[in-house]
Amino acid sequence: MQGNQEKVLSNRRLSKRQKDRIEAIQERRRERANLKQTINDEDLQNLAQLGPEIIGTVITNYGSQVDIEGNEAPFEDQILRCHKRTNMETLVTGDKVIWRYAKPHGVVVAVEPRQSELIRPDIYGKLRPVAANIDRIAIVFAPKPIPHSNLLDRYLVAAEAQNITPMLVFNKVDMLDQEDYPEVNQLLQDYQSIGYDVISVSAKTGQGIGQLQTYLANHTSIFVGQSGVGKSSLLNHLLPEANLQVGPLSENKEEGTHTTTSSRLFHLTGGGVLIDSPGIREFALTHLSQDKIIDGFIDFRPYLGNCKFRDCQHNKEIGCALLDAVANKKVLKVRLNNYRQIILSQQER
Repeated sequence: MQGNQEKVLSNRRLSKRQKDRIEAIQERRRERANLKQTINDEDLQNLAQLGPEIIGTVITNYGSQVDIEGNEAPFEDQILRCHKRTNMETLVTGDKVIWRYAKPHGVVVAVEPRQSELIRPDIYGKLRPVAANIDRIAIVFAPKPIPHSNLLDRYLVAAEAQNITPMLVFNKVDMLDQEDYPEVNQLLQDYQSIGYDVISVSAKTGQGIGQLQTYLANHTSIFVGQSGVGKSSLLNHLLPEANLQVGPLSENKEEGTHTTTSSRLFHLTGGGVLIDSPGIREFALTHLSQDKIIDGFIDFRPYLGNCKFRDCQHNKEIGCALLDAVANKKVLKVRLNNYRQIILSQQER
């Protein structure tokens, strides 16, 4: 059986009949779970000993097993380890599921449709969901490891493509008082001028943590960014009982070391839900079309469709509205360069 992730993967390859069949299968599964009907699955042992079907949320995924938070009695707010039903699609942190209690582990029998998802291709080019049902992406960066606007733009484009509100969280702001980082200051000015929300914080001193907490309240957010930018340290400030492991920067390369190995969902004391995700150094957008990518640059939008030629590639074409906007300093040149690099990387894969 196919699931939501595979429907995203096959969006361009499957016929309408195939997609309708996949959706029908998934719909029957949800109806069967909602009606509390018996699940026929030869791979499930001691089926009669399973409890009633309960709504839950995936807290973290360990591959063949997941931690589920019960969303209704008698397991409300309890976290239990569950197996996945055979042939079930990949589950990710934030997924809403239907599960049944058993000892020593329960069984997830169905997954609800995702309202949103953050996805990225893996090293083999296969799409992998990162988190589901989020409405804010908090892109964390810092003076060290050195931030790259190209990576920030990739995250921003991915967020815009999924209609998820992005925000930029500049951590380790206290370092600006100790050393000069002109490139970082320019980054802050650039993204603020575009109109993105930028919050400056310090996991070391606590500066800006209250503002960040207020911004995250009443939302389901995910922390993303390079390893070593301090995502886990910030979460320890927002939720001290999380007590996450914090890793140092590599002394030779000034790159972050991986401390978070899998995404995990936390309930913040100030309100809201936050997913902490493993740090990465690259974020491919191969699942997005060129039109979707350029539309993800929100500052480009006023000029798109106004070029002299309909097939304008925004390189050296005469009458390019986007090039004119860059020349008139209405669009940042670095943003156009980042767009070109993203498209070039798409073509090279």
